[in-house]
Amino acid sequence: MYKIMSQVIIILIVANVLVSLKGFSDAAFFDRYKFQVQRILGGEKIRMLTSGFLHVDWLHLGFNMYALYLFGELAMRNFSVINFVLIYVASLLAGSMYSLYQHKRELYYSAVGASGAVSGVMFSAILLYPDKTYSFIFFPFIEFPAYVLGIGYLLYSIYGMKNQVGNIGHSAHLGGAIGGYLITLVLRPSVITNHTIMVGIMALIILGLFFFGDKLKLNK
Repeated sequence: MYKIMSQVIIILIVANVLVSLKGFSDAAFFDRYKFQVQRILGGEKIRMLTSGFLHVDWLHLGFNMYALYLFGELAMRNFSVINFVLIYVASLLAGSMYSLYQHKRELYYSAVGASGAVSGVMFSAILLYPDKTYSFIFFPFIEFPAYVLGIGYLLYSIYGMKNQVGNIGHSAHLGGAIGGYLITLVLRPSVITNHTIMVGIMALIILGLFFFGDKLKLNK
């Protein structure tokens, strides 16, 4: 079973690479399948899925695929093939839906990338293994517990969405993370009793986002 699950990760990575490569060399293909608010509201809902397999460049693609491999290998130990793919696809769509909600008045807003799906997989891994530690390129000698990473990620995504930090789809990251969080709790409710405080803190942040999310938008 573990071998099959590892193959699922590889298949997802290959799918992202092949579709992204096509998009790198074919501008019409890229434009046809990217996330664009006006086109989606006009009925092209498929873009909410296909945009998750396109990337703007090799760096964007490489970072997302590395994160998928890193967190996917951890999360998949707890799920069947079907449930793992469910988390991936549902998180991708959750990221697209939240982006559409946040940018519905910006008709020409567009985005691509697997970040929503990867964020969902990452949060699934964090909920399942909150005490696992990670270090980063910029802080190679400091290790952060996964639960700190998860809470920090939520807060930074909210901050980034409010202040439009960088050329990054923070709303897709946030929507994907929320999708992964919720689906993991449904599939593995034992996480709630095993890590009640962490789950509760994340729930408060997410609820706050839904109740006060409109106040995060910049007035221009």
